[in-house]
Amino acid sequence: MLKLKELFKVKPVEPAGHIDAGEPFEGSLDGEATLKRTLTARQLMLLGVGAMIGAGIFVLSGHAAADHAGPAVVLSYVIASFACALAGLCYAEFSAMLPVSGSAYSYSYATLGEVVAWFIGWNLVLEYLFASASVAVSWSGYMNSLLDSMGLSLPAMLASAPFIATGGQITYVEGAILNLPAVIIIALISGLCYVGITQSAFVNAIIVAIKITVIVLFVAFSVRYINLDYMQPFIPERVIDANGHGHYGTEGIIRAAAVVFYSYIGFDAVSTSAGEAKNPQRDMPIGILGSLVICTVIYIAVSFVLTGLLPYTQLNTPKPVATALEAYPSLGWLKTLVEIGAIAGLSSVILVMLMAQPRIFYSMSKDGLMPRIFSAVHRNFHTPYKGTIIVGVISAILSGFMPLSVLGDLVSMGTLLAFATVCIGVVVLRYTRPDLERPFRVPFAKLVAPLGAAVCLYLFWQPFKEHWHLMLGWTVCGFIIYSCYGYRHSKLRRASKN
Repeated sequence: MLKLKELFKVKPVEPAGHIDAGEPFEGSLDGEATLKRTLTARQLMLLGVGAMIGAGIFVLSGHAAADHAGPAVVLSYVIASFACALAGLCYAEFSAMLPVSGSAYSYSYATLGEVVAWFIGWNLVLEYLFASASVAVSWSGYMNSLLDSMGLSLPAMLASAPFIATGGQITYVEGAILNLPAVIIIALISGLCYVGITQSAFVNAIIVAIKITVIVLFVAFSVRYINLDYMQPFIPERVIDANGHGHYGTEGIIRAAAVVFYSYIGFDAVSTSAGEAKNPQRDMPIGILGSLVICTVIYIAVSFVLTGLLPYTQLNTPKPVATALEAYPSLGWLKTLVEIGAIAGLSSVILVMLMAQPRIFYSMSKDGLMPRIFSAVHRNFHTPYKGTIIVGVISAILSGFMPLSVLGDLVSMGTLLAFATVCIGVVVLRYTRPDLERPFRVPFAKLVAPLGAAVCLYLFWQPFKEHWHLMLGWTVCGFIIYSCYGYRHSKLRRASKN
């Protein structure tokens, strides 16, 4: 029988000793010494940039502008960045104070109890595992486009998934066998994650350099082609479609903010590498907040230029940046570069997501809430290698066979719940453990943390109104697993009985 009191037991939190580079450390939430501390502040920041700049700007920016906000999608990015900044400050405080690999899951366990931690950990599966699969599908689309332009197109049966979602139903696509490019990129990146965190961070740094260069070239060479007439009116008048859904106006800006929030998913993945940071007390806040600032500036610049190149109603395509450039033959060379940059950008997103998910499972396994196989660490590579293999296989199957179009909203919803919980956790721990040393403190925490939770929950509610049945179904599945396995094997509950 599940006992209500035991569901909300919190893990004991002890002050973490200051970690100097290379110094071994036993994490305050048990068992983190097996992961190797090698990441610097610069590498952490690049991991954040690598995770964020991808599908959000190369794919969803056009959808958000065309269907919801029009040219005011720039304001949607500002709103989303505000929510992330509030949550990012809270993540920075926790990651410096508790330098472990569990991210929001571990922070919730230390403040709000086991059942909340499980709920957040289960939602992080939406963020990392399903995001890696859905981004791999987008990667496949850009790769197929690039191969077509080079005269090397794949057979149609190997270029897309055999199932699609239409009208809320899953239907079979006759002749399609497998989305082969998506499966290949998942396999290659999973192999890289298996080998080691240092190698993964090095490859990520190269990819980030490529996509930042491409984005800078896009803005620099496209800005002179901006037609301000395309941006009038800046906030289109609100309209109601045949299904009763509102578009544009203030409501559209807020709805678009929930859509483009997907662009910021990933900065929290930096916190899953806290167990492998050389000096997490100093470097984690730099990595998290620094990557947020860089990406916000990039998003605002790109979305402004994009809506000035082409009427926003024409941007609802799988590759809006490339679509806008197609209208300008003199920028044809830039279109090819953008496709290469998009492929690089999406590759780094997949990389960071596939790095993050096994580390969430690692922490949950250490606590007994997931099977022990997920906490196995490779003796030479110091990576959760079995979890990496399992996550890679599942992600490859999803990206190769399944329709993932609806998962963008679900991924954002799961992430927003995690962000809100971390914000609430900061307030709770300030009252329950004011004695803990906090290397980084959220300024004006009594205002910032509750406001961050409120904004994240408000954005969560926007897509929830359309996908509530899917979100509730996912939650029910999670609690069935918890009641059948996690609750029975919880190390915290067993320790309390001894």
